[in-house]
Amino acid sequence: MSEPPPRPAAGVSGIGLTQLSPNILLRCTILDSKGSIKTISGLFKKSELCSHHGLQPRDLRKIDSRVPNLVPTILARRTGILVNILHIRAMVKSDAVLLFESYHTSNPRLHSAFVYNLEHNLRQNASSLPYEFRALESILASVLDALRSELSWLRIVVDDLLEALEDDIDREKLRMLLQISRKLNGFLSRSRGVKVAVTEVLENDGDMALMYLTDAQKGHLKTEKSNLEDLELLLESFEKQVEEVISEIDQICANVNNTQEIVELILDSNRNRLLTLDLGTSIVTLGVSAATLFVGLFGMNLTSHLEEHPHAFYLMSGVAYVMALLVSVAGLRRLARLRRIGLSVGGGSAAALGAQSPRKPDAHLVSHARAWWWRENQFRAMQRKQSQHHAHEHLRSMDYAMPPSDP
Repeated sequence: MSEPPPRPAAGVSGIGLTQLSPNILLRCTILDSKGSIKTISGLFKKSELCSHHGLQPRDLRKIDSRVPNLVPTILARRTGILVNILHIRAMVKSDAVLLFESYHTSNPRLHSAFVYNLEHNLRQNASSLPYEFRALESILASVLDALRSELSWLRIVVDDLLEALEDDIDREKLRMLLQISRKLNGFLSRSRGVKVAVTEVLENDGDMALMYLTDAQKGHLKTEKSNLEDLELLLESFEKQVEEVISEIDQICANVNNTQEIVELILDSNRNRLLTLDLGTSIVTLGVSAATLFVGLFGMNLTSHLEEHPHAFYLMSGVAYVMALLVSVAGLRRLARLRRIGLSVGGGSAAALGAQSPRKPDAHLVSHARAWWWRENQFRAMQRKQSQHHAHEHLRSMDYAMPPSDP
């Protein structure tokens, strides 16, 4: 019997990374109920995390940094809130916060500021918000800071690039414009994904009720009909701020698109000028070629009885020059007439065909338009008469209703 093929090791060429193996280790930092860091970059088995925190392995897949999760999500569970937004992958409980390390964090300073603010907010016992909402507020604030930081960088780069394109258009700047357009589209997609994740939570009262972890621990379970105002205000405020970021990035994208269109028009105009120059040179060459007809005729060894004429050379030279000039002028005038492009079909066809007159509008359309205009004027006049009649009747009723004055 043939032996079965060996099983591939997990983590080799991306094979086995998404399997629900209990031996997969996750690295995370744990903050306790007082906001102090309890464990820094500790290694935990996925099976231990699931059994200790009451989660399913599929729940941890969303916050596993080795699995590419491009869609931001906020998942509500009975034992905690799972957050996977941009650079933050965390689990928020009623008395602890688990921060899973993300290998895609490109700004260590932003992550350090997030951890510092999270510790500070969790230590504020005087706040009216429960523990899990303070942690969620810190997470959303860090996400918003990341979006605004990237937006500021993109705005500076786009402004400098558009200002440079006003002075000169070259291949390198166009290549940079293409790269910036891709970055803008990617950033816009991520921002909209964050907004969609928050909107989905706001539209689901059941998930919002599950996020009241402190009340559930005290035995006060929230339902869909309970007062969820604190969480609604927190999420709605974040949603509005993300909408502001999206509107700003939409404006920047619109400026880039308008610049691209203008650049294309300028390049098309320059291309047309080059074609016009080429045609003009060809027309002048045609005129000179027509003048060389006389040179070819007199270059043949044939007797024309003009060889002995004293003014024949000057006469033929003048005729050749005049012929070259006439052909060149006629061709250039024809080219200039063809370059005149109008918005109307009749004007454009007249310019292209020369002697044709512009097309007259259809008589049926003219009569239909005049009939519509007459009906519109009659309707407006009738409305004015009715309004004047109603106003007059109203004044008369007011006169009748007034009591007679004392003599």
